[in-house]
Amino acid sequence: LALGGLAVWTASGGAGSPARVAVADARLYLPAPGAAETAAFFRVTNTGGAPDTLVEVTSSAVGPGIALSRHRMTEGNAAYREPAESLPVPAGGTLDMSPLSSDVTVPVPDAARWRTGDLVPFVLRFADGEPVGTLAVVVRPGARE
Repeated sequence: LALGGLAVWTASGGAGSPARVAVADARLYLPAPGAAETAAFFRVTNTGGAPDTLVEVTSSAVGPGIALSRHRMTEGNAAYREPAESLPVPAGGTLDMSPLSSDVTVPVPDAARWRTGDLVPFVLRFADGEPVGTLAVVVRPGARE
């Protein structure tokens, strides 16, 4: 049975194929007045046969200081965010960022006057794949779309 599954996987092009990463559902939370930072979320899908790793996110509209983060819970059920060097994108899988898993911490530039519906450019860089550019729509916190 395992050999049959391996044969199907190989015949379909999954074996040995490189990571093929796409980015969708990019959202940037509208920062609260006076807030120093906000969060961005991306759905990163890898249809390739090899895993990849998100290692950096940049934006020409933001400047330096963008960071990857993981969300964790303490034993007392308090949530906190910890910096992440990278975030894995599994082969044939998805990295689906959310307030419950991981995000991109985005410093709010002094000149930012973002409003709901604005589009903010981002470039996601991966350990093995090519950079992927996307536009994140500014949404109110808690909105999925």
